[in-house]
Amino acid sequence: MECAGKGSGTRCLGPARKRCGRCGAVSYCSASHQISHWKVHREECERLEQQMRNLDLLNDFPFTFSQESTVQISEKQESRCSFLRKRGIHQVGLWVCECRCGASVTSFGNSRLESDTWNLSNILCPCRGPSSPIAKALCSWKDYYEWRCIPLQSPVSLLLHWPLTVYHSIQLAGLGSLTSEISKLCIHYLGPEKELLQLAVFGELRALFPGVFVQIELIGPAVPHHRDGDKIDLHSYAHCIEQDCDCRYKNENTSCSIGHTSSAVTLQLHRGYYHERFLDISKDSHPHLVIAPNAGIAAYASWLPTIVCLQYAL
Repeated sequence: MECAGKGSGTRCLGPARKRCGRCGAVSYCSASHQISHWKVHREECERLEQQMRNLDLLNDFPFTFSQESTVQISEKQESRCSFLRKRGIHQVGLWVCECRCGASVTSFGNSRLESDTWNLSNILCPCRGPSSPIAKALCSWKDYYEWRCIPLQSPVSLLLHWPLTVYHSIQLAGLGSLTSEISKLCIHYLGPEKELLQLAVFGELRALFPGVFVQIELIGPAVPHHRDGDKIDLHSYAHCIEQDCDCRYKNENTSCSIGHTSSAVTLQLHRGYYHERFLDISKDSHPHLVIAPNAGIAAYASWLPTIVCLQYAL
């Protein structure tokens, strides 16, 4: 862990081994750095303390690969590439930029953004519609895996966190009951990055919001110039690797395309910052929800006018 007071004036004296006694979330190299950084840290110490109380819950993933994909990778006992390679999904399909070497050979500007295969067997991925409707609001990964009949050794959660974040955000915003009353749900999704090469995963929103037309506007500077304004209709789920699976047959006949409007999920790409594009986008697409999964709000000054814009967006 890096010293939270790094860059505050004096050089760090060694490893950051002195944790904040209250929140336990940040560490310092010395007492002097901890004292000098307090005027900054005190603004967030209480919030971090509350989050740390839930640390065990946040780390309690049910997957059989949890230890390998979190602790072992962070401690460099295992690499992300080897984790993916063991499962036959290294640099293929939806996994193309889930490691550094994959990201280095792929560019948002010259790649086909609608890569749509899980490269997994049909028992390991949600390549078809659910066998039963959602009986209740999903509250955990275990709930989701059980509902979609996916075994806990499947790594699909590494990508499904994007559509599941959309679903969870809808529940947190108190809009869950709204989805049973409306025919169209509009979401503004700010700052897409790796998602742009894995858009087919958003097809899972068809299962999460049955009977609802989901329209997602993806706005951010990572959208390539030549894809600005493109519309992608997801007529089906990302398909599995099985050649005889009915998901493959459906995808080949109603694949991701541009310009169709009959799908349950439509994505539209917009290059630029939200505060620059909001007026144009909101004319035809006023949002029920605005989310920014990759925000980095504290790191980029460009978020300041966007935050002001958000006051008027909803």
